[in-house]
Order: sequence, then C-alpha cells, then structure tokens
Amino acid sequence: MKLTSFAVAVGLFSSAAVAGTWSIGGSVLAQSTPYKGIKSKDYVTPVPIVNYDSENFYFHTLAAGYYLWNDKADQLSIDAYYYPQFFRPKDNDDHDMRQLDRRRDTVMSGLTYRHNADWGTIRTVASGDILGISNGLRAEVAYLYGFRGDNWSLVPGVGIKWDSENQNRYEYGISSKESRNSGLKRYRPGDSWSPYVELSGNYKFNSNWGVLAMGRVDRLSSEVKDSPMVNKSVSAIVWSGVTYTF
Repeated sequence: MKLTSFAVAVGLFSSAAVAGTWSIGGSVLAQSTPYKGIKSKDYVTPVPIVNYDSENFYFHTLAAGYYLWNDKADQLSIDAYYYPQFFRPKDNDDHDMRQLDRRRDTVMSGLTYRHNADWGTIRTVASGDILGISNGLRAEVAYLYGFRGDNWSLVPGVGIKWDSENQNRYEYGISSKESRNSGLKRYRPGDSWSPYVELSGNYKFNSNWGVLAMGRVDRLSSEVKDSPMVNKSVSAIVWSGVTYTF
C-alpha cells in the first residue's frame, strides 16, 4: 500500500501547534491507492492522534523530529516517520497480483525545511529508508498559502515529489521471478517526478476541542502508471479527526 506522504502530512501539516502543548484524539484515514485489485474497505483506517510540541522537539502521531533551527520565519528539523508502503498480495482481488511478493512498510528519515513569509510558505522534505527495506530516497518541495480566522485555518498548497529508482522498483517493479509466477510483464521503473495538490484545515470549538482535515491528490508519473501493478493515474488521501489540547 502506498499512503502518499501520510506520515509527513501528520508530522508537518500539524506544525501550527503551540510549543509546550499536548493534544490527543481520534481520526480516520481513507485512501485511493493506484494498485489494481485493491478492496476499497481495506484502505479506510482508524488512526489515534498523539501530538506534542516544544521549541526543540515535536512528536506528531507517526512522525518525530528535532529542530536544528526554529523561529517564526524558518524551521529546519531532522525527522523520522513511519512510511506504510506495504502491499499484501493475499488481500488482493486480482489473481495475478496475488502471485507477487509482499511489500513491507519502513521508517524514513531526513531533513525538513520551512520558510514562512507574508506571501506564503515554502516546504522542502528530503528523506531515505533507514531500515533497508526499499533503500529508497524521496524528496519534495511545496508552496502553501494559509487563510486564518480567530478559530479556524485553511491552507491549500501545490508541490512536486521525486522518488528514486530504488523506491519505485520496490513499490511498483516486477522482478523476473514475480513475472514467471504471475504472468505479469517484468518491470523495472526508474526515478520519477509527481505533481500534487493538498489542502489542510482545522477549526477550534474552544481552547481544548478542535477538528482537523487534510487531503492530498498526487498525479502519478509515467514510471508508476506504466507498471502492470497499477491501473490509475492518481492517488489520493483524506485524513480527518477530532483533537483535545491540554
């Protein structure tokens, strides 16, 4: 399964939290995956929310980081986040897809830099697999512009994402052995660039209770779309929940 930058979204879209605060809550994650033969109900997942922010450190559910630089205009952090890139053949409805090897999730780590100005925010992320599962690298850059009221915020953004050859081959490649077992064509993708749009927002009912929602749609590159494992041109994710801050 590919949850497009979900852990990055959890860790970074939530960065408006006040330093020194905890928040907990519950949420639901829904995704449209590009893999063919996937049962849609398998991609709606409950996710508990546990966030903590300080001037030097943050923990946001499935991501954590340490700030090397943190002021109003600029933040630079070393991050680690859970990346659920897994694919379970036994859960697939397509006979040929069930003959492929399993893809496993991993932990990615790297650097994140944000620059905030009156004209908007530039966010850059560079990370790599630190568990040796895919040995992949990922990077992205995005422009965001926020609209804020007394108790609400809405932040749309556009960006582009790069995935290395190793990352794409692990998630979408088909080895010679897999090709013989499944009848699907052998496939070895290279690296890729994928544009995306995103939207995040939150609303505070009072000083403690609030709701949040985030969404993102990635347009898949030809390196991904040409994989025999794929039958879509986009992937999408929506995450929404309720939080209590104390």
